[in-house]
Amino acid sequence: MTDDVNMDRSEDMAKETGTDTNTEEKNETVNGEEKNDSAAGKAEENSKKDENGGNADENKKMNGEDPIVQKDKEINELKEYIKRLAAEFDNYKKRTRKEKEKIYASSVADVVSSFLPVVDNIERALQASEGSTESIREGVVMIHRQMMDILANLGVKPIEAKGKKFNPDFHEAIAHIEDENYGENEIVEEFLKGYIYNDEIVIRHSVVKVAN
Repeated sequence: MTDDVNMDRSEDMAKETGTDTNTEEKNETVNGEEKNDSAAGKAEENSKKDENGGNADENKKMNGEDPIVQKDKEINELKEYIKRLAAEFDNYKKRTRKEKEKIYASSVADVVSSFLPVVDNIERALQASEGSTESIREGVVMIHRQMMDILANLGVKPIEAKGKKFNPDFHEAIAHIEDENYGENEIVEEFLKGYIYNDEIVIRHSVVKVAN
């Protein structure tokens, strides 16, 4: 009787041990599968990241979006833009300077032409005073000298005429003579003195007589 009871107990213990062993094996199998699934998921995720990273790099290269290259390009464009601005500003300064010079030259010519008749009268007074009181003549000479100095400081000077070859750009002929003692188109007499500004702008033509 006692032996039967012991055998029953042994069988029950064996069953329980087998059950526990099966349970542990099942748990180990599940845990292994979970680990495998987790590892596979991470591998797949890393693979996707690598693919995305590679695609991004390829897209940057294809689109020319390399940051260093892009910055160099922008810097070069800015340099060219600054150079163009500097050139345009330099041209602007040159244009405005020439315009100012023209305006100034025109103003000087207008002012000088307005008081040239005064110079003419002084010169006539000098001619008329020949042989008269010396003190009067000296005063007129002084005034004439001052006027000519003012004109010279303004860049205005008389146009050479007598003895020179007639030039319509500077002279105005109102009389002609036939005389073998003079050359062809030589100016033999000056009736009214001409003036020029900066050797470019004729304020007044010289009024002359020319030999044919």
